[in-house]
This record gives sequence, structure tokens and C-alpha cells, in this order.
Amino acid sequence: MGEAFVLTQQSELAPYAQDETEDLIYFPEVVVKPQSAEEISQVLKWCNEYIVPLTPRGAGTGLSGAALPIYGGLLLSMERFNSILEIDEQNLQARVQSGVITEVFMNAVEEKGLYYPVDPSSKGSCFLGGNVAHGSGGPRVVKYGTIREYILNLKVVLPTGEIIWTGANTLKFASGYNLTQLFIGSEGTLGIVTEIVVKLIPKPAQNVLLLASFTSNEHACEAVSAIFRAGITPSAVEFMERKGVEWVMKNDGVVFDLKDQVAALLLIELDGPSLDALYETGEQLNAVLEQYQCVEVLFADTTSQKEELWRMRRTMAVSVKANSVYKEEDTVVPRAALPQLIAGIKRIGLVYGFESICYGHAGDGNLHVNILKGTMSDEDWQHKLKKGIAEIFELTVSLDGTLSGEHGIGLVQKEYMHLKFSEVHLNLMRHIKQVFDPHGILNPGKIF
Repeated sequence: MGEAFVLTQQSELAPYAQDETEDLIYFPEVVVKPQSAEEISQVLKWCNEYIVPLTPRGAGTGLSGAALPIYGGLLLSMERFNSILEIDEQNLQARVQSGVITEVFMNAVEEKGLYYPVDPSSKGSCFLGGNVAHGSGGPRVVKYGTIREYILNLKVVLPTGEIIWTGANTLKFASGYNLTQLFIGSEGTLGIVTEIVVKLIPKPAQNVLLLASFTSNEHACEAVSAIFRAGITPSAVEFMERKGVEWVMKNDGVVFDLKDQVAALLLIELDGPSLDALYETGEQLNAVLEQYQCVEVLFADTTSQKEELWRMRRTMAVSVKANSVYKEEDTVVPRAALPQLIAGIKRIGLVYGFESICYGHAGDGNLHVNILKGTMSDEDWQHKLKKGIAEIFELTVSLDGTLSGEHGIGLVQKEYMHLKFSEVHLNLMRHIKQVFDPHGILNPGKIF
């Protein structure tokens, strides 16, 4: 690969020793930056022969520790895989390398009147390959579906060095096991994705944005399910707890009149072909919200107002991280169970002595739970807190939910996998891993 793309000095390795997961640091021994599938193939063959652990890394924006080289070894950065290879307007598809920044890709297809709706909060810096590896989502999943519905085919380098395409560039696939779907959410444990064939859709012509405020978390969460039961399908329904909004206002300069009686807010987006139809839907939406002690509904009239409201939601994670030592969990339940989930999280916090700030993609039942250290002792934070987190996951599972909606399991959640999955499940996963990676060299120590 050339000297410029093989890093061994401590100062060069430091940026690759962390991702966005808490304050965890694991140094690799070597970082390599390949630019072709063939180069990755040679590296993997070498690692497989000498049993050297290899950790693939995208942009390092992950929240589960999946990109951390916990066994040292070699870290393989995908940052040079940054080309949009083709936008096929006839078939509504694109072929793109896995190191392309998500928002760069979204903007490129938008220029052609097309739309890629999978937009996680870190879209301005995260890579498409990382999104695939973690099954990432975002606000608009609620209407348009998860990333699994937009990935048609993947070019993958296997741990043993072979290069394959996982499927076909077709909207239907009924030809044996669907390897493409297997790789989505596999967190870099089965192979390294180098190219992605993405399904696109026409861009919606119009959208409107509303911000509804409520007197309690539970009332806001109850309203979410009611919106859909009323036959309304928003393009986004985002939940924000009051404390998170206060921190964003303080740290990020967002100006907002947060009334005293407001405990929680829903950011609701509607999109479609005409504004008249959206205004009519907005009136129906107001009627639903009024049934759940909605204090007021603000309507964003201009593009700048919409951007400011979205900034309030998208910067919340950064603001929470800047204010406190924290741990973030990524619970997801059927949306009608959200009131029980958030009430249970607060109850568990009282028992174990931690505060929490919750926000997330309420429209699809996905709640991000930021647990704050606050006044907890270091001893309780390191040991007692784990029991509290386990209870949050037990509650989530009891509500027919699961451990992560879009952040993945990685390093920090793997000890809780048994709360959702039996040994039968886990052994099936282990055996799949062994088939693809017989020597266990690729991203070892993640998921289980």
C-alpha cells in the first residue's frame, strides 16, 4: 500500500484508538489504509495465515465500540473508499464505495431528484459502510423503512481473502440464502464491505414540520401510537425529553421558548406531493395530539426554522456527551409500548441512583437512553450500574423489544445478549461466524 498508508507511530495511531463510545481507548499496533478490494484481500489473507486480529473501521462515529481494536493487532481504515461510482437514474439505484459520507451521498442523489431516506444523526460524518455494518436508521425510517430495504447488493472481502458479491442488483431475491441481509448489521465480523448497491426513491416534493409539547413523557409517548392508529403516517416522529432540550439550548445556542409545564416534545414531519394535502393532514394530527394533554403545536414556516428544529434534535447526543460522563443504550419496543418503557426507565433510575435523558425515533419505538453519572460514586458507576442497565434491557425484552434498534451490540452490549437470546440463538450466530471466519481474526470480541 505504500508507506503513507501504513501507520505505526503512536501519534498516528491515536485517532484510531477511539470511536464515539463513552471514553474507551484501545490502540491498534498498525493502521492500514487500502484503496481496493484486492489490497484488502491480500491483508486479510496475511492476517488469516498468521492469526493476526483485524478490526475494520469506517468513520469512527459508532456508539457500541464495534470499531475498537480491543486485541490490538491491525486496524483497517476504509477512509479511502470514498467514491460514488454510479447513480443510475433509469433503475433508481446507485453504486457507491463504503467510505462515502452518508450526507454527501444523500446530497448527490438529491441533485438528481432522488432520495435516500436513511439519515442517522451523524450523517454529516458517518460512512455508508458503517451504516450497513450496524443496520443504522434515523428519523425517516418510520415512513420509508430501515436500511435493510435499501441495500440490494454488497461487494465483500471475506476473512479468508475471497471477494464476492452477496446478491443481485434486483428488487426481488429468492435465490437461496440472502447473504446481503446477513451482512447488514453484522458489525464487520463476517467480512469487509467495499461497494454497496443502493435502492433510491423519488424525492418528496413538499414537507412540513411541527413541534408538539406535552405535560409528561408518557403523554407524549402515548400520542405516538395514536397518530398511526388515526391513519396518519409521518415521515418522522422524534421524541425529546425536556432536560435534553435545555442542554441543547444552553450549549448549542438553539433559541426556543420552552414553557414551564412542558416535560417532553415530539418533532413531527409530514411529507408528500402537495402542501394543501399536508396542511389537511396537519389538522387531523392536531386533533389527535389534543387528546394527550398537548400544550401547544408550533409550525415551522420557513426552511431556516425547520433547520433550527432539526438541529435541536440532531445535536442532542453531542450536548449530552459534553455535559456529563454517560452511557447510551439503544432500546427499541413496539411503539405502543413506549409509555411503559420510559416510565420503567425512570423507575429503575430511582432505584439505582442515576439520572437519564431520553430521546429518539419514537415513530418506530426506538428510544436512546442516556444514563448520566451525576452524583454516582465511581464504584457504583462501574459495578452497580450494570445491574440497572440489565433491568432496562429486561424491561425492554418483556415489552417484546430488543437490545438495539440501530447502534449495534459491538463491545459494550455483548454481555447483555443472553437477556434476549437463548443459547440456541447464540450458538447459531457463533457457527455462522465460524463458517465465514474460521480463525476468528475479523473484529474479534464483538457481539458475543
